[in-house]
Amino acid sequence: MICAVGEKGIPQVGIVASRRVGSAVMRNRAKRRLREALLRVELKTDRAYVVIASPGVVTMGFDQLISGLGDAITASEEERNR
Repeated sequence: MICAVGEKGIPQVGIVASRRVGSAVMRNRAKRRLREALLRVELKTDRAYVVIASPGVVTMGFDQLISGLGDAITASEEERNR
């Protein structure tokens, strides 16, 4: 099912990993790790998310990555509700 931006449905997620993260292998690893971590974090169905990888995404512990994503999502929801 394809949803237009802002339409109710599955959350829309974009992942960006620039050259700052490292080589193509490192960027792909960062994106794979972020995709898997996003499956374990609760996302709102009516939102579009853009996740920008930092160089530390490749080396940090997976539990720490999930926790950091959850904290960032919670903070963005709080900011949105102000």
